[in-house]
Amino acid sequence: MSPPNSGRTLFFFEKPSAMRQLQRFFRSPDTVCVAAEGHLLSAQEPGSIRPEWKSWRFDALPIVLPTIPVSCGTNRSGQSHEPKIAAIRQALGGVERVIIATDPGREGSMIAWEVLEHLGWRGRVDRLKLGALDDVSIRRAFAALAREPGSGERDYAAYLEALCRQYEDYHLGLNGTRAISLRLRPPAFREPWRFGGVQTPTLAILADLEERIRSFVPRDFFKVALHAGTPSGAELTLWHAPKERIFEGAVAETIRAAAAAWSGPLAVDLKDVRRAPPRLFSKDTLARRCAKRFGWDPQHTAGLAQDLYDQGYLSYPRTESEYLPEGQAADAATVIAAVTSVLTHLRSLISQADVPLIRRGAKGHYVKDPGEHHAIVPLRKVPEQSRLSADQFRLWDLVAKAYLAAHLPDGIDARTSVTAEVGTALGSKRFVASGSVIRAPGWRAVYGSEAELEVDLVPGKAKREAEATSARLPFVEDGEAASAASAEIATAMTEPPRRITRGELPVVMGRLIDQVDDPAAKRALENPVNPNEPKGLGTAATRDTILPKLLKSRYITLANGKDPAIEVTEVGLAFITAVRRVFPAYGDPVGRAMFEAELAEIGRAATRVEAVQRANTFRQRTRARLDELIAAISSSPALSLDPSLIPPGQADNRPPTSAMTSFAVSLAERKGLTLPRGCKSSISVCRAFLDTHAGPRAPQTDNARQPGERRIPSAAMLSYARSLAEQRGLTCPPEAETDFDACRRFLDAHVSQPRPRTGEPSSGATNGKTPAEREKRRSRVPRMARAAAARRRA
Repeated sequence: MSPPNSGRTLFFFEKPSAMRQLQRFFRSPDTVCVAAEGHLLSAQEPGSIRPEWKSWRFDALPIVLPTIPVSCGTNRSGQSHEPKIAAIRQALGGVERVIIATDPGREGSMIAWEVLEHLGWRGRVDRLKLGALDDVSIRRAFAALAREPGSGERDYAAYLEALCRQYEDYHLGLNGTRAISLRLRPPAFREPWRFGGVQTPTLAILADLEERIRSFVPRDFFKVALHAGTPSGAELTLWHAPKERIFEGAVAETIRAAAAAWSGPLAVDLKDVRRAPPRLFSKDTLARRCAKRFGWDPQHTAGLAQDLYDQGYLSYPRTESEYLPEGQAADAATVIAAVTSVLTHLRSLISQADVPLIRRGAKGHYVKDPGEHHAIVPLRKVPEQSRLSADQFRLWDLVAKAYLAAHLPDGIDARTSVTAEVGTALGSKRFVASGSVIRAPGWRAVYGSEAELEVDLVPGKAKREAEATSARLPFVEDGEAASAASAEIATAMTEPPRRITRGELPVVMGRLIDQVDDPAAKRALENPVNPNEPKGLGTAATRDTILPKLLKSRYITLANGKDPAIEVTEVGLAFITAVRRVFPAYGDPVGRAMFEAELAEIGRAATRVEAVQRANTFRQRTRARLDELIAAISSSPALSLDPSLIPPGQADNRPPTSAMTSFAVSLAERKGLTLPRGCKSSISVCRAFLDTHAGPRAPQTDNARQPGERRIPSAAMLSYARSLAEQRGLTCPPEAETDFDACRRFLDAHVSQPRPRTGEPSSGATNGKTPAEREKRRSRVPRMARAAAARRRA
């Protein structure tokens, strides 16, 4: 589609709401606006590309396409996007220039570019980067657009990166899921074993933690308490609790005996401890805080943040950064004034503080380069509480308070430590008692009593042992003499690592560096381009979609609670074991993070030509990895898994056929085995028992097959099985598509019909009734029942 020399410009928006926010700035009659509805195009299913790809057959893998064919998608109501595509095609007809004004980021770029490419647009394209939708941010975005003549070229690179991510997801999900399900999945497992480039290494993180928790053996360790007094009458308890824990009772007793006989001076240390405000929110840390405080699912939090962004109340929410650019420091006073016009109870903090306090550098909030998108912050445009839902206002309130706290003074605590040095046969041992009081609340005044709840521990690590502190210490002079009144040993027990929670998982994926202990792996995960954003799994825009996929596959379960902990099931552990056995690279989170860092280089290309070259190289590498994956799976046996460990809903619990039951009973008698529980009532359990103990099946007399290869059902069998499944409202098992025996078992189990009830005529019988009587009877049968009866007669 070649552009005319009309001077007309088309603005391409992601949503109508964003288009309405900007239309008030357009005055020229030569401006045309169109809005998508998310992605207007969707990838075609393999079966619609080639009929032979519809059935799951291992010999058809790998299925590899040079590009993914797309077609018009549908909206949430099921309506086709074809009219929107047609309207955009018509609007482009008289346009010379396109300005992409979708949400910033790869996904927003892809939403526009995929439509322009689909329609064959060959004209000029520029990129309007809208970090927020308030008036000031919009004007700044237009000013930046005027200064960047090559914005479209760079945005095309972001589109190609998103396209390559889709390319890999499509091919890995298609080929990996089919191959693993057909060859590695235990026979008793009913559902497909879903495989993905990001979700599989994410499951590996959780599985490794699960193994550490299950293999954890608690140990007793010891702390020694020294109860001391001074001539002035002061009494206090000091503790010896070193970082290197005491695991030997004899060592603890040696220290206790020396402490019980101690006397000497006390060292008193008084100092002020400054507590800086926490960092601002990225998408992942906001999800974590909302899960912890409100019990929200990360996807719910993301949806609320997106709504507030669309209305112009928050900056762009799909960000990995927790920092702001230095150029926005001048906005702080105005934004704070706007925020406190809504949060009026916090106005007094402004008059008491030197506001705004600007903290620069990595330990502050303002840096030279905060990344592609800066932290989530409130804007000059503030909401009326009555115009937002309760959850929307709670989220805005949380972000607004974090911004206000970031510009208030440090909190100051007066901390007192009292120390006694006790000489023992094992050397000098330090006993400490400490306490602190708030000298100045600083930013903590924003939160009140909630300020102490804002400490976030590293997910997946053991809970830190609380330091022995005292709310109130007696007055003791530095160097004052004291002596022991008594000493005792306290016993504690080591704790296993904490499970990662639903709200913490996106943070874990983005901060993979916190989960590894190997120094070399930590160095590999560092990001020299932006040290504040180390290499991780997935992108900020998509991390919250991984947990629902893992739940759907029954690889994990969620515990109870506001922010439930994630537990990996036996199926999830078996799946990761199978993946690591045949292709370890896909079960390596660090390796995947490195791979994604290379993928991100596509989006950093300076020109379209460079981006295309990098994208082509990536596609070639993806195809090579697919070949390696299928080759590795083809020579690996299925995994063995006790059917009783399969979660409910995943095992095929139909009763086995009489032939299967008889064979299982005779096999158990012949080999002196005990039939597993459920073998006579569950086809999954019976099939697993036979597959384990019956040995290889007799080879089929099919000269076209290689020895040991599964016999493929005929087209007629498959057609009959699919028809039967449709009539009965069943799902035809994936293995029935490729395995003759599985297809035959499915037919044997479902082909027989129940006998007609007494007094009910069989198909075609009149039972002595007149036509009028028969018609009257049929009128009383529900429509769906009549349809089902007709299908059975057919």
